[in-house]
Amino acid sequence: MSKQELVVLGQDAAEGCCPTLLTAPLDEDRAVELAKVFKALGDPVRIRLLSMIASREGGEICVCDLTPAFDLSQPTISHHLKLLREAGLIASERRGTWVYYRLLPAMTDRLAAVLTRPGNPDVPPLQPLDGAGAAS
Repeated sequence: MSKQELVVLGQDAAEGCCPTLLTAPLDEDRAVELAKVFKALGDPVRIRLLSMIASREGGEICVCDLTPAFDLSQPTISHHLKLLREAGLIASERRGTWVYYRLLPAMTDRLAAVLTRPGNPDVPPLQPLDGAGAAS
């Protein structure tokens, strides 16, 4: 067996394909692409939907299991899911009368890579905000 050193791709953002916000300015095309994804994540319902999809055991969930979790109409939930799908965060598959959704981890990994500070892989967990908007 060879004793070559394994190179982990994507660990050196400064030299990799996807620089972080802190290593290089984004070009216009990349900024437009990221803005579309962040806009899709800019709604609490969509963040909850994404979380429900991503955390589901087995990696996918039926729309019939998503809709009852919200005090919203089915067309409104479908609209939110469409925006997440168009942003590249989720994929869908129709099976009979139901649609099943699954996370596309490549996009969430790309977002994480863009937002991570170089040389700081140990990012602390997000802290809840107090009423004044400052971290507690």
